[in-house]
Amino acid sequence: MEITKHMFFNLSLIMVIIFVCLIWSLKRNGTPISKRAAVVCGVVSIWLCISFAYEQTDVTRFDLRAVPVVIGGLYMGIGPILSLSTIIIRALYGLDSGFFTSIILYGPLSFILWRTYPWFWKQGSKMRIVIAVGLIFIISVLTVTDMAFENLSIDRFDAFFAYLIVPPLGIGIISYLIELFRTYIQMRQQLFRTEKQNAVEQMGAAISHEIRNPLTVSKGFVQLLEEDEIPAVKRKEYLALIKEGLDSAEKVIQDYLTFSKPTIESMEELDVKLELEQIINILLPTANQNSVHFSTQFSSRSIIKGDRQKFRQCMLNIIKNGIESMPQGGSLSIVLLKERNHISIEIKDTGTGMTKNQLNRLGEPYYSTKGSNGTGLGTMVAFSIIRALGGTVEVKSDIGRGTIFLIKFPKVHLEH
Repeated sequence: MEITKHMFFNLSLIMVIIFVCLIWSLKRNGTPISKRAAVVCGVVSIWLCISFAYEQTDVTRFDLRAVPVVIGGLYMGIGPILSLSTIIIRALYGLDSGFFTSIILYGPLSFILWRTYPWFWKQGSKMRIVIAVGLIFIISVLTVTDMAFENLSIDRFDAFFAYLIVPPLGIGIISYLIELFRTYIQMRQQLFRTEKQNAVEQMGAAISHEIRNPLTVSKGFVQLLEEDEIPAVKRKEYLALIKEGLDSAEKVIQDYLTFSKPTIESMEELDVKLELEQIINILLPTANQNSVHFSTQFSSRSIIKGDRQKFRQCMLNIIKNGIESMPQGGSLSIVLLKERNHISIEIKDTGTGMTKNQLNRLGEPYYSTKGSNGTGLGTMVAFSIIRALGGTVEVKSDIGRGTIFLIKFPKVHLEH
């Protein structure tokens, strides 16, 4: 069964090349392989098949060169190019009867593949596999028929088995893999589209809800102002409440814009130690109200580049969330360390902590661990600002033991 062994070896070479092409396409997020790349892969496959063919004589070569031609012709529409490549490569091994047989076989085959390609893609997945297997089987039958009329000193059972079984089997496996790969890519793209659509719908619903509440209140007070007999004191009170509602709606919109595309208005050198001390002073009354004790450990002058307002907004949100996670009081520690290329800020609380699911969803649009008391905008905006400033954030948490935020920003190396 020497011919069959060589045929299976040919098939393994083809499948390796096709598998590499599919993986390469997958790495490019499912982008289809270009015709130029498909031609290169097809020509390499044909050359390997002919190079590692079973040579019974200098004229007779048994291989699977037809397989890449059929696959490339049906799935990529490059049948004529691969057929011509097959004839040229075969010519390099001698202009003998085997060469002229290749012309007789691959000349008409190129025309058949060229005409079949548009019709082929109108068929269903299963039908495409059947068509590919059927076409290669016809080619195998023609090859075997030609052998029967030639006086070749070969094991005919081996040759007939190799041509009638291995090519259809190989085409069937390869076609199935291609169809399976296409289905997987389509499902993944559909999933991405669905996830994006769901995210847009959820965010749209959340934003409309957050904006509708203050606007509804403002609208109610505007209607009250339309009445003629309203005391001046009440009118002033209503106007203040309307302004408060409009400011609330504006803040929701601003937070969303900050998340979607943070605007870094001015980059300047920031002394992180001084900035954190300022933030702690701002939040000290809130901490005292919640019986939260601050503990700090700051290294010497630590400089980063960033937007002062955005940096303070980010740190305020995270530290304030830490304070609010300890309704029964506790300790919140802030550690500032200088590393070789980074400034690291560790914010650790002894609050309620988060489950693994809550931790995974932290920073999602309009997801809050505070339930109805929070919108999730603070953490979402904080994460977005950290990324915009070139930093990274890592969060660890355990239920009942608290949460740790580890934030790193690129350090500015001062010239001496």
